[in-house]
Amino acid sequence: MDLLKEIFANEVFPAMGCTEPISCAYTTAAAVEQLQGFPDSIELIVDPGTFKNGAAVTIPNSGGQKGNIIAAALGAVIGKSAFRLEILKTVDAEILQKAIALMDKGAVKYGCKEDEKNFHVEVTAKRDGSSVHCIVSEGHTNITCLEKDGKSILETHPHGAKEGGSYRDAMRRMKLEDVLREVIKLDDEKRVYIQRGIDMNMTIAEKGIDMKRTGYQIRRMMQDGLKSDDLFYQVKLRVACAVDARMGGMPEPVMTSGGSGNQGTLTIIAPYMVGRHQGIDIERIRESIAISHAVNSYVKCFTGELSVICGCAIAASLASAVALVYQKAGIDMGKINLAMDNVIGDLCGIICDGAKPGCSMKIMSGAETALRSAFMALSGYGLSSDDGVLGRSPEESILNIGKVSLQGMFAVDPTVVHIIQAKSSRSGRA
Repeated sequence: MDLLKEIFANEVFPAMGCTEPISCAYTTAAAVEQLQGFPDSIELIVDPGTFKNGAAVTIPNSGGQKGNIIAAALGAVIGKSAFRLEILKTVDAEILQKAIALMDKGAVKYGCKEDEKNFHVEVTAKRDGSSVHCIVSEGHTNITCLEKDGKSILETHPHGAKEGGSYRDAMRRMKLEDVLREVIKLDDEKRVYIQRGIDMNMTIAEKGIDMKRTGYQIRRMMQDGLKSDDLFYQVKLRVACAVDARMGGMPEPVMTSGGSGNQGTLTIIAPYMVGRHQGIDIERIRESIAISHAVNSYVKCFTGELSVICGCAIAASLASAVALVYQKAGIDMGKINLAMDNVIGDLCGIICDGAKPGCSMKIMSGAETALRSAFMALSGYGLSSDDGVLGRSPEESILNIGKVSLQGMFAVDPTVVHIIQAKSSRSGRA
């Protein structure tokens, strides 16, 4: 098994817009394209993480609308799953008008499967007595169920789930060091793909300042003399602007990491900018970004696809910190362990309350912690395993974070969902 190739295929790919609502659009398109024409009705059911992540983000090319329902309606009109998570790049005025009409006549039903702990998007599309049922899980484009009129047609779809053990099952059995040594074996194709992600995410970071949100505000603070124009500021500015653009619905793609665009901004931008600032060879930087993607994936093997804890503040920060240590010290597990302990000791327990404009605040905190933790570790400083949930090894610390997320904080997601539903009810939104 080519581990990095599997990670790239399943978790590192271009996406336009927040990946959860865009997965709703993709799943709906995958269902509708099996019908002989435009659907009469659609039922969309999602897990709590997808519900909260779709509630407050602007959907690209939607005329400023927010939420999973408009995303699903657009996917229904497009009806082509081959576009994967760039599906909304095809939206024009006619498609948008048809999607709105579908919603206005009440043809899109929406619900949350509150007891579902894993990523889960489920769509049932009907037309003229025919019904297609599609489920995407274990990855934002991974179709695990595709049935037409009660008969499975899963094998007909190019993204139908394959039988057998997954790469994540293999990763769960691996030591982190073994994962790192495996993924730095880059061929030319992987190096080109990593560079594509760098170019893509730096581009949206530069454009995000136009949103005049969090990134714009910290730039004003620097101009007013309240912040120094240093490396930490430059990294935080760009990751904030990239997230501002994504959450604000800018129709620009981003390279994801762990299936998350926001996490992709941190796992790619931080190692790239720090490496360039410190004069690290570009090939070494690309290797560090491969490591960043792999660590992000490894952490999520134990915390879940959509965790109760903030992926940007935990998984992507850990990934970036390890990448920065690699740039200077290689696979030095002593220093890598120190860096990871520093991140966990700082950010453990920050909850995910959904994808939204405020994610740019959290990703700045993640960037600050990743850089500080890595530089401290390179100097030989790290928190002790006596501290809180920190373990005696990176694997033990990650397992403990998983226990906090999956066992200790199990009630967080339903609580957040109920708060969002209450707000939507008061405002009259679906």
